[in-house]
Amino acid sequence: VQLQASGGGLVQTGGSLRLSCAASGFRSRDYTIGWFRQAPGKEREGVSSIRSIGGHTVYGDSVKGRFTISRDNAKDTVYLQMNSLKPEDTAVYYCAASRTIIQSSLLRYQSYAYWGQGTQVTVSS
Repeated sequence: VQLQASGGGLVQTGGSLRLSCAASGFRSRDYTIGWFRQAPGKEREGVSSIRSIGGHTVYGDSVKGRFTISRDNAKDTVYLQMNSLKPEDTAVYYCAASRTIIQSSLLRYQSYAYWGQGTQVTVSS
């Protein structure tokens, strides 16, 4: 199981970025995929998650209405569209996967077994 996150970069406040999480070695449609972020000196924070069954999505309170998670099963890729970016969104973003996660734990990083490397997102003010 391998995950490759990409798409980070430097953007101004109010701008947009789309992160990609490409899966290899497994069918991503069979896994719940989550996005997390970690800023220096802060705990890893759950951003969004999309379940394998039914495609149910959840979002952290700080990103609701601005971020959208989606998946392209044909490409084994999960995307995180980030709009109206703010300086406080600056962090390293990680994607993670796990087979089975209960609803209430979808944004807990401890629920995920497999992790990709991070991609840096920097939002300038």
